[in-house]
Amino acid sequence: MKDIICLTGSDEDLETAASLLKEGEVVGLPTETVYGLAADATNREAVARIFEAKGRPADNPLIIHVSDLKMMEEYADDIPRCAYRLADAFWPGPLTMILPKKNNISDIVTGGLDTVAVRMPSHDIMRKVISMVGRPLAAPSANLSGSPSPTTAKHVTDDMNGRIAAVVDGGECSVGVESTVISFEGYDSVRILRPGLVTAEELSRYVDEVIVDENILSDVVPEVKEVRSPGMKYKHYSPEAHVVLVRYSLEQFIKYVSAQPDDSLCCLIYDQDAENFPFEYMTYGSTPVEQAQQIFSKLREADKRGIKNLYVRSPEKDGVGLAVYNRLIRAAGYEVVE
Repeated sequence: MKDIICLTGSDEDLETAASLLKEGEVVGLPTETVYGLAADATNREAVARIFEAKGRPADNPLIIHVSDLKMMEEYADDIPRCAYRLADAFWPGPLTMILPKKNNISDIVTGGLDTVAVRMPSHDIMRKVISMVGRPLAAPSANLSGSPSPTTAKHVTDDMNGRIAAVVDGGECSVGVESTVISFEGYDSVRILRPGLVTAEELSRYVDEVIVDENILSDVVPEVKEVRSPGMKYKHYSPEAHVVLVRYSLEQFIKYVSAQPDDSLCCLIYDQDAENFPFEYMTYGSTPVEQAQQIFSKLREADKRGIKNLYVRSPEKDGVGLAVYNRLIRAAGYEVVE
């Protein structure tokens, strides 16, 4: 394939992006979470190109992105009332809902499941392109499978040049980690399958019960029999660098790193840890929201710098911090020190 075409957010360029998608091509598009590798979700051959470009396992389902509720209703069936309540509260935005699928969505999109994951993104460019195409777009993160997700158009071109037709540069993603994914467990109960910016605490304002899946909370390698949601794989979001997640106070963290034999290591720490820090380091924000915005770009920066061993000071496992922790523990292949 030719070199990737870099497009802007102008109306003319978005028309070009929409035309490519209608022709069955794959296009990198910005969302508020991460950049997506988009294709017409109703075109089986186009969706197959996503898997080919990413090197993604076929059992890993994709999220379809819609521009309005009417489009959701065209492809999802038996939608619970509380799904509409949550859509009213959080859409457009970083919440994905797993719903029974209609037959007009191919099994290649759903990983062979009888459900479909649906999201209405808030990024203007993504919403405009979906409306121009007139059909939902399947769009996993626009990176090589297993590597850190892309939060800039440059990240997409780094991974996807020669693999996809084009990318639209919509600036840096404002959220930085993928959407919260939920399934519906009963009349007014939801289960979080992947944590994101929309937290359990926020969801609990709109439903009677919020269950956090045990695989999210576990610090040991989960046994995933059925991949119901993207992001459930054991190792994911991982840079070439060897990542170790360290759940210690700053003083204990420094003591632990001091005992490591590698003098070329680097640490990923909070902004407020940096003063007089004794080792090579990068920072990734001072709050969980900032850490979410920065984590993937910092993991990519580690590879750009040729870092072999990256010791990461763990975020807290609650609120938005749980989403960051979920990405980091998979990036580390569940190598956690505490």
